[in-house]
Amino acid sequence: MSWVMLLLPLALLALGFPIFMILIATSITVIFFYMDVPSVVAHQVMFGSVDKLALLAAPFFIFAGELMTQGGLSRRITDWVQSLVGGIRGSLGITAVASCAFFGAMSGSGAATTAAIGQVLYRPLMRQGYDPRFSAGVLVSSGGLAVIIPPSIAMILYAASAEQSVVKLFMAGFGPGIMLALMMAFYVYVYAVRARVPTTGRFRWSVFVAATRAGWLALLTPAIILGGIYSGVFDPTEAGAVSCIYAALVTRYAYRDIDWWGIWHAAVRTAYVCAQLFIIIAAAGLYSWLLTISGVPQALVAVIEHLNAPPWVVLLAINVFLLLVGCLIDPTSAIIILTPLLLPMVKAAGIDLIHFGIIMTLNLEIGMFTPPFGLNIFVGQSVLKAPLSDIYRGTVPFIIINLIALMITTYVPDISLWLVRVLT
Repeated sequence: MSWVMLLLPLALLALGFPIFMILIATSITVIFFYMDVPSVVAHQVMFGSVDKLALLAAPFFIFAGELMTQGGLSRRITDWVQSLVGGIRGSLGITAVASCAFFGAMSGSGAATTAAIGQVLYRPLMRQGYDPRFSAGVLVSSGGLAVIIPPSIAMILYAASAEQSVVKLFMAGFGPGIMLALMMAFYVYVYAVRARVPTTGRFRWSVFVAATRAGWLALLTPAIILGGIYSGVFDPTEAGAVSCIYAALVTRYAYRDIDWWGIWHAAVRTAYVCAQLFIIIAAAGLYSWLLTISGVPQALVAVIEHLNAPPWVVLLAINVFLLLVGCLIDPTSAIIILTPLLLPMVKAAGIDLIHFGIIMTLNLEIGMFTPPFGLNIFVGQSVLKAPLSDIYRGTVPFIIINLIALMITTYVPDISLWLVRVLT
């Protein structure tokens, strides 16, 4: 049975089947031919996989992200960041990184961030003298910051799978997220100096004040969402609902960048994305359940205990495994399938589960812009109209930077856990 659960998905993946069909087909095959259980168990397990309170936050944040993308908030954010870093060598490239981090702190979606900021900054970057490959690479890779900077949909999925606190995961994501953004911004500065990208203007209070006045409602969004969560005014699910209402009011009435038809279009798009998301969660939940009852996690724990491997070796092996998985399948499927599989190993090694959640999220964030199947790569190709070859080459330096950040985060747990310890 174990061989079927391993080889059949690989065969179907090679044939180009969608991931949810691969997981359902494999699970149904195993249930009918290798297990003596009623077929109704498949429906029960799939329903139970999505019947979790923490998952309710995901549709709200997806809808808020759609509203912000269509409502022009991305343009106001980039204008504000540009006014703040104007005069620094590489300011527009740094603006791309910072804007993606800021927009990610509102939407929680890497794909939405790549699309929103990419369509605003891609052509201005090239007009200012940045290489097309670098321009595509910085936008596609910076979009991944939304996965590690809270509120993150990937963290919500991990919290539901591992039965951990969403609030603590959000707190733990700040340190690695800010560190990674600073590392990427520093590389942009070094690139701009070496490539002799011309400096654009200088910092002016009048420009900064004007940009702040034009975008202050957009800039308040992360403060409302995260401030409400950490102060205990509302939980993450309620925060998602508040962000939807706030985004709708701001984009419709304050900025007037979207009409009721645009809000309806955002709702339809959200329903479409959520349908894709939850069918993957349901299918992955069934597949994970079969892996668990077949004894795969217990066998892996036994191997680790037999090898007597220290925690750093276990984490290194898990990192390599997750990086390979992230290159092939989307973060949603990876989190739902692999969390139940890896948690027993992590617990046996004595690794904090909140810290591991950040490690897992950061691994899969890297996979979003790593060839050949990174989700952000295809979003970038669609939005930026850039050749895949340019995107592949442009992401290489940022993959290296992210790997360095991953190693630091993995082996210096305080980067993730210091804020959790301070605030809880």
